[in-house]
Formats: sequence, structure tokens, C-alpha cells
Amino acid sequence: MRLSAYSDYAFRVLMQAALRVPERVTVDEVAETFGISRHHLVKVVHDLGRSGYLETRRGIGGGFTLARPPEEVRLGDIVRLGEESETVIDCRDRSNRICRLLPCCRLKGVLAEAAAAFFAVLDGYTLADLVKQPSKMRAVLKL
Repeated sequence: MRLSAYSDYAFRVLMQAALRVPERVTVDEVAETFGISRHHLVKVVHDLGRSGYLETRRGIGGGFTLARPPEEVRLGDIVRLGEESETVIDCRDRSNRICRLLPCCRLKGVLAEAAAAFFAVLDGYTLADLVKQPSKMRAVLKL
């Protein structure tokens, strides 16, 4: 399974915000730190703010900070925010026709079980777990 760039960027934004608490971080700073397009980050930061993970401020002196303690930000919730669906396969082709094997195939159930296990593991970790070595991370990122 491969996560979308959106989920990847959301984690990077949240980690940089956690490493800089209580300072405000800007989209430009995250873009420069990770070599990511500013354009893509704006949507991610907006969505994280709208979802209550970031407090955002526009204009001069603007930027964002964490809206919750890192211990309260579950990784599974961030992936759910960034991915289209928790469903791995929907058993339809590009023309939206249902697969002929659906009545007897077990693949969808097996993949649903695997996805549930994937999210169960992610739900066991928080943003705080990702930034357990803040001084090393700050040094690597030159923050």
C-alpha cells in the first residue's frame, strides 16, 4: 500500500509544527525544509486547520501552530483525512461495472481485513511518537 502525497505532506507539516512549538511555522518554511511545492502544502495546511489539527493565522505574522498536543493526534486519523477511502478495492471496473466474481470472491474481505489491521496499527501511534527525538530532528532539518 502506498499513501498519497497528501498524507505524506500532512505528516511533514504536523511534525515540523510539533518540533517548533510554541513558534508559528509558515507554509514557505515547510516547503523549503522538505523541498515540496508551496501550492500543494497550502491545501494540506488549510484542511488540517479546518479539521482542528492546526491553528492558522493569515497575513503578516501569520502561519500555523498545533491546535492539539502531539499526544492527541493519532496517525490513523491523519491518514483517513488524506486518503480517499479506507477501502482498498471496490470490485468495479472503470465503467463502474461490478466484477463478475463478486458473488463468490473473498478478495474484498481479505483486503478489508488487512486495511483494518493497517489502521489499527496507525491508531496506536501519535504525532508525539514521531517526534520523540526532537533535538536530532531539528538538527537534521536545520530548524
